[in-house]
Amino acid sequence: MLQGHQSWSFEQKPVIISTATVGGPFEANGAIADDFDILHSDLWLGQESYEKAQKVILEESIVRSLEKASLQKEDIQFMITGDLINQMTPSSFASRTLTIPYVGLFGACSTSMEGLALGALLVNSKSANRIVTAASSHNAATEKQFRYPTEYGGQKPPTAQWTVTASGAAVVANSGEGPVVTSATMGKVIDMGLSDPFNMGAAMAPAAADTIAAHFRDLNLPNDYYDLIVSGDLGEIGLPIAKELLSEKQLFIEDDTFQDCGLMIYREGQPILAGASGPGCSAAVVYGHLLKIMREGRLKRLLVVATGALLSPLSYQQNETIPCIAHAVSIEAGGEGE
Repeated sequence: MLQGHQSWSFEQKPVIISTATVGGPFEANGAIADDFDILHSDLWLGQESYEKAQKVILEESIVRSLEKASLQKEDIQFMITGDLINQMTPSSFASRTLTIPYVGLFGACSTSMEGLALGALLVNSKSANRIVTAASSHNAATEKQFRYPTEYGGQKPPTAQWTVTASGAAVVANSGEGPVVTSATMGKVIDMGLSDPFNMGAAMAPAAADTIAAHFRDLNLPNDYYDLIVSGDLGEIGLPIAKELLSEKQLFIEDDTFQDCGLMIYREGQPILAGASGPGCSAAVVYGHLLKIMREGRLKRLLVVATGALLSPLSYQQNETIPCIAHAVSIEAGGEGE
């Protein structure tokens, strides 16, 4: 199953039998609004805090994904999820509600594919028959922790990105109908010395390029193997940097083939500056939008490269630079799983 230095090839081809996505009011006005299962008109969701609201959207995405697969929570061996909030509080408290055996992950915005890769590994190795994996973020909760509370009205530079209020969940099983997970490449931490938390795209681009190059090298793939490669979330600043770094590695990918989740989720004119970000961004775009396109037969081979900036309020206060990571998962159109 190990391919090369840092990749896995899944011979059993674990199947994504269902997905579900939940978004907030800003996402309801975005470019892929029709592909969400649930959209909320209020950031508070009737809760006392934004963090509690994030827990709700995470629970909703998981419950809806199980409903769409006609499964009960007792049919799931493991719940694999994570978020950006201190000690992954929304994820841990959601697991308290759902009472599914819980594996918590922190990969920042790379959490969606970290969870999918590890879930596919469990299913492929017969350590589980079915798992559910999810990632979530909430604009107001994240801004309060990492930057300034929204109510403060602080100015942001053009390089900043907008944290998505969304959650995306996927049920992965050892049999069934749906797209299949064929391989994954786990990234390594790369820190190029950037320290600006308002320029995540530039900080994460080297990690994305490194993981993509490792994926093609480990699996010995031609440059044009994938119909689409999406990063999540490099935005307007990081995407061209990643493309340039890949060309330096002699890996030339067409511009139309290499896109970014952070540039897909919102409409032109929404005040998102350099694009979207947050663990919920790539989860919502992939599980809600791109896999819908795949199920419709318009996409056959997809590589999702979720990127994460592994900083914290503590590291920023201690003048640390930003370590970054990227995890890649290959998803291909499939029928009946093996």
